[in-house]
Amino acid sequence: MKLDGKVTVVTGAASGMGKAIAGLYANEGAKVVVADLNQEGAEEVAEGIVSSGGQAKAVKANVAESADIDNMIDTAVSEFGTLDILVNNAGMMDGFEPVGEIDDEKWDLIFDVNTKAVMRAIRKAMPIFLEQESGVVINTASTGGISGAHSGAIYTASKHAVVGLTKNTGYMYADKGIRCNAIAPGGVETNIGASMTEISQFGMERTKLPQSVMPRTGSSEEIANIALFLASDDSNFLNGTIIPADGGWTAAF
Repeated sequence: MKLDGKVTVVTGAASGMGKAIAGLYANEGAKVVVADLNQEGAEEVAEGIVSSGGQAKAVKANVAESADIDNMIDTAVSEFGTLDILVNNAGMMDGFEPVGEIDDEKWDLIFDVNTKAVMRAIRKAMPIFLEQESGVVINTASTGGISGAHSGAIYTASKHAVVGLTKNTGYMYADKGIRCNAIAPGGVETNIGASMTEISQFGMERTKLPQSVMPRTGSSEEIANIALFLASDDSNFLNGTIIPADGGWTAAF
């Protein structure tokens, strides 16, 4: 098994890509902390892993809260002894607002969830990784982090920041046995749309053109397969890399 005995934390793991990643990691031998704001959903995922013979622990985590991030990392250490792999997957969409329609409160919330939470989780995990001279970070970025026309201004900016943080972290700790990469999914069949509020009709209209050339949507399982590759020794020479997973969508631009 590719992750035999590895301890991992996956955020946003109660559904969608996070759920698929948590399940696949467990099937490959990892011990998984299933972290999500939806505690009931996280417990269902963890119970499913355990009933299939794996090891998992559910943790309620609002990644916008620093204390919750600290708790999920501490839980990995207290339950399983260490942390080897951190998957920063939790995120939320904006409402396709262009910059002229943004309010400060929504900007702050999306950046807290999509960007600051990623930084805080990596920061919390880093002393563990440095002490053991090994560690893997996988961030969920977005094609919105490498394009300007796939979402609104807030989501776009937050995911561009994740791309920058990923590259910087990968480089800074490359000689410490630590790797940091990101997946940039395109359209994937998840429930992230449920986080969208106050949709901007102007913004939606402007994104119709790039949306129209999307070859197809992907599945959570397809993203999980990439996350497994990045977590395993198969990707040892990849660091600070952003992998677009979009069926060829961004190849059109």
